[in-house]
Amino acid sequence: MLRPSAARLLTACLVICSLAACSTAGNGTAASPAAAKDGAAASSSATVGVAYSRGGRGDKSFNDSVGAGLDRAKAELGVKVKELSPNAAGSDLEEILRLLAETGHNPVLAVGFFYAQPLTKVAPSFPGTQFVIVDDTSVKLPNVTNVSFREEEASYLVGAAAALKSTTGRLGFVGGVQTPPQESFIAGYAAGARKINPKIDISSVFLSQPPDFSGFSSPDKAQEAARGMYDAGADIVYHAAGASGLGVFQAAKAAGKKAIGVDVDQRETVGAELADVILTSATKELDVAVFNTIQEAAAGKPVYGVREFGLKEKGVSYATSGGGLGDIEPRLEKLREEIVAGRIDVPSTLQ
Repeated sequence: MLRPSAARLLTACLVICSLAACSTAGNGTAASPAAAKDGAAASSSATVGVAYSRGGRGDKSFNDSVGAGLDRAKAELGVKVKELSPNAAGSDLEEILRLLAETGHNPVLAVGFFYAQPLTKVAPSFPGTQFVIVDDTSVKLPNVTNVSFREEEASYLVGAAAALKSTTGRLGFVGGVQTPPQESFIAGYAAGARKINPKIDISSVFLSQPPDFSGFSSPDKAQEAARGMYDAGADIVYHAAGASGLGVFQAAKAAGKKAIGVDVDQRETVGAELADVILTSATKELDVAVFNTIQEAAAGKPVYGVREFGLKEKGVSYATSGGGLGDIEPRLEKLREEIVAGRIDVPSTLQ
């Protein structure tokens, strides 16, 4: 945890695709400019391809938030969506991207940085298809848009919250897979906690190492890791591990301690049995971003290039449901203001 990891993020994502201008199949030909003139027609005939992150829909986190935005777009805009999820081993990432492009989906949204390498192989073969990758800025191709979040900023705030609420002076962090985007989570978390208590102790672990991405879908391993942290004295554990986070919440429940969720307000998604253990969550407004992006694209307002969203852009934040932060929220908001104003520089790598 030492450091990892859209609202407008995805706003860039699908906006990029100019649903109107990219409604042609991935056959290397560009859409007719005339198609972009009719936003309503574009939205109703658009077909968006989505390659989900490990765990797919049902993770009660990142994927589900993306899915919620897509569901709303389908219901309100008439957009057609094809959704695919990788196998447990993640050995079919390239195959999924290629299939979506070959079947005429445009844009094709790759949810997760681990699509970077497969995308470098697939995108050049479909120059008329707009690809959007979330959580990666390494792929530099003319038909690829990179969308990234400043997860470290949201993590900084939940780290500060954890330090303010901790009675033992010991915190924990469980990450899914140790990659640079994931490390930004622990970097921000540690910086925020140490802003409040320079002497606070933080234990961290990543559940797997690349190319093994099973850490995002191993709640049993996450539960074991979190249990060890609680047994060692930690009273709050933050996870950035996708579907594996459920194991952290289960460990918190068994220990009578607290946990911090990620990507969405997980207090609202895990069910009544585990909701009370969640102090807060470091959030990304992915559902709103996806929907707004599709709306803008349908109106003929494509957005290209690298898109990065943090506190200033209101792309990341922290959840306040449950009232557990009521007494410290003014201090957290002061920290937010200082980050937005540039008076606090939040690290994305471990210091």
